[in-house]
Amino acid sequence: MKHIIAVHDLSGYGRCSLTVVLPTLAAMGVRAYPLLTAYLSAQTAFPTGGRAVFLDLTDQMEQVLDHWKFLNARFDGFYSGFLGSPAQMDILQSCLAKFRHPGFLTLVDPVMGDNGKPYRTYTPELCARMGELAAQADVITPNLTEAAILLGEPYDPDPSPRKAEEWLRRLSLDSRRSVILTGLTPAPGTLGAGCFDRATGLVHTAQAPLAHGRFSGTGDLFASVALGRLLAGHDLPDATHTAVAFVARAAQATVDRGGDPLEGADFEPLLGLLTQPEAAHPLGLEGGEV
Repeated sequence: MKHIIAVHDLSGYGRCSLTVVLPTLAAMGVRAYPLLTAYLSAQTAFPTGGRAVFLDLTDQMEQVLDHWKFLNARFDGFYSGFLGSPAQMDILQSCLAKFRHPGFLTLVDPVMGDNGKPYRTYTPELCARMGELAAQADVITPNLTEAAILLGEPYDPDPSPRKAEEWLRRLSLDSRRSVILTGLTPAPGTLGAGCFDRATGLVHTAQAPLAHGRFSGTGDLFASVALGRLLAGHDLPDATHTAVAFVARAAQATVDRGGDPLEGADFEPLLGLLTQPEAAHPLGLEGGEV
């Protein structure tokens, strides 16, 4: 079993961040140790009515890492999602210095925005700091908005295959890291992702049928599935294909039962599809080199 540090918030209502990450990785044979950034009473897409609870845990993060170091904890990887402040970025730089070793896999999901706009809390300074953290990653998983921010380019909701490949290669920092770019539309009625594999220098695409609706937590689900496959020894194209297929299947399951997309995708009944490391992809996929 692999052991990783999972740096995320915990939302009490609505499936996202750790409530998605922990069960998904556990099903894939990965034990995730949470480094909590914050506790929220509900994920942020829900209305607050002035009643939302937000507990900032920044002051405890370094103490947790020091305790883990005292315990001689050893991890196989690191996965970070939404971060709330420059101080948290600094703490994660310290985390990598404490625990990184040869063979350690670092995946950064540079959660900064969506639909062409940065999130309200993401100032230009915080976006720049996220870029610094992502520069230390072995793999990053930006959406199109986040890719544009990292590259300093205008947002493009539907880049051509040529442009998507150009962005993937630039995001790789001259092949120093692998990249999975989510939110692509390879064909009408589909949603997919492209990836640049630093091991081969090749670009691949994956796609699956698109379920209508915007589902909370699917970015966390996607990154968790991709990370689980990578830690099991699969290559980046396989991880990308499997993550696209699984997220699409979970989104469609939610639509089929009339679920609320704000509550997240119905992934839990499908986790059995991920329990076998050599299992076939949960959906038929089309993909290949760009």
